[in-house]
This record gives sequence, C-alpha cells and structure tokens, in this order.
Amino acid sequence: MSAEDEINEVVTAALPGDRAARLLYDAARVDELAYHGFKGRDYQVFEGELYREVQPIVLGMIRNGKLARLAQKHSERQGWGFFINPDDLLLLKSNSEARDMIMVDMVTEALKKLQRDLQAGRGWRADHNGPRGASCLTSYFIQVCVWMFRRAYVDWAQERVKWARLHSVYDFTEDAANEVGIGRLLGATDYVVEDEVFGTNFEEILDEQAPETQAVVRLTVMGFGGTEVADKLNISHGTVRNRLTRFRGPNKGVGRGGA
Repeated sequence: MSAEDEINEVVTAALPGDRAARLLYDAARVDELAYHGFKGRDYQVFEGELYREVQPIVLGMIRNGKLARLAQKHSERQGWGFFINPDDLLLLKSNSEARDMIMVDMVTEALKKLQRDLQAGRGWRADHNGPRGASCLTSYFIQVCVWMFRRAYVDWAQERVKWARLHSVYDFTEDAANEVGIGRLLGATDYVVEDEVFGTNFEEILDEQAPETQAVVRLTVMGFGGTEVADKLNISHGTVRNRLTRFRGPNKGVGRGGA
C-alpha cells in the first residue's frame, strides 16, 4: 500500500463526512484563499483550522510509529540516509511531551511549505489523477508532514543528546534524566544522530576543561542566564563568571581543578 493510501485510510477513519464532499469543500476553500494570494487574516484562520484538525491524527501516527515508518520510506525514495533509533520510537510511544515537541516543529514547517506551494500554484489539486483519484486537503497536508518528519526528528534527537551530555558532566537530576529515557544515551554505541550537536573544535576544547567548568559552559550554551546557571549548579554568580572567563581566556585547558 502506498503512503498516500495509508494516510487516506487514517484520515477517513478520523474525520466524518463523505470523501467527495470534502474534496468539493476543499476546492472551494482553496479557490477562495487564492483570491487573496494565500495570505492575510482568512489564510491565518484556515491554517489554524487545519492545524487543529490534523493535530490528533498526527500525534496518533507518531505514537504508533506509522509516521516514522512512512518518513523512512520517503527518505529511501529520495536517496537520503535516515535512521531512527529504536529507543526513540519507544519514547515517542510512551511520552506525550516528546510527541508534542516533534509534532509542533513538523506541522509548523509543513504549514510553511503548504503556503509556499499554494502560492506557486503547486501542491494539492482537487483534480489529481492518481490511481485512486485526489486526496482531500487534510490527507495531502499530512503527507507534507511526513516529508518534514526527518528534520523535526533529527533536531529533537540532537537536543536529547545535548541534554544527555550535560548530565554526564554534572549530574544534577539523574532520576529525572532516566525517567525521560536519556540515561543511557552516552554509553549507547547504537545511538545515531545525523549531525554533531557541537562543532568539533568547541567540543575538543570543552572536553579538556574541568567538569565544573564544562557544566557551566554547557548550561550557558543551552541558553540559561548566569543566575539560572548558578541556581542549577548551586554555586555563586561570581563563580559562574570566573569559569566562563577562564574557558574563554587564552590558556584554555590550564588549571583543570579551579573554582
């Protein structure tokens, strides 16, 4: 069964109404939005309605692994390497927050692509001549989400690795880390993410520092302010400044045991 047919089945089961009626409604809506160039307040209302309609469907497809499987098939057809770690699939099945993070990122990018395609006269058509005719706009949009899943997943997985590295340097919430499934990431030889989280030079320099300095730098890189870093590590704000100054200074790697 093709990806399009699988998505059509999911959408048909999730949404009420006749398929032909949905196609007529979608065609009329797109014609109306085209009059204003697929932008403005009416288009924003359309985007909001589409987002609310696909949200529960997409979350269900992430939870049961169907969306990830379709995304892998799409990547294979495009000649892209795309590995999804089995630990991540288990986490996405059990953790609603993880599903929400990927869903929001993926759907946001899919909405941008849909608007670009509609403005360029590409994408969804009510008169599509596929083996089973046209899909409704909702089914087409979920297919766009499948195309966007690869990037959203990689970004999410990189953030997990970043957090796991941070905990390996300064273990301030080990139990919480294990609860969300990152406790074994650093030691896992089978965990693959497509791109490095940090640049090689930065990572090599940071690895030479004392663990106390590494903790401050990693929290700072993640976007925490000086006061937040001090609170998380239970040190003074002055100590945070000193460690950052030492790391940024000309003698990186010297004085590994400092404050």
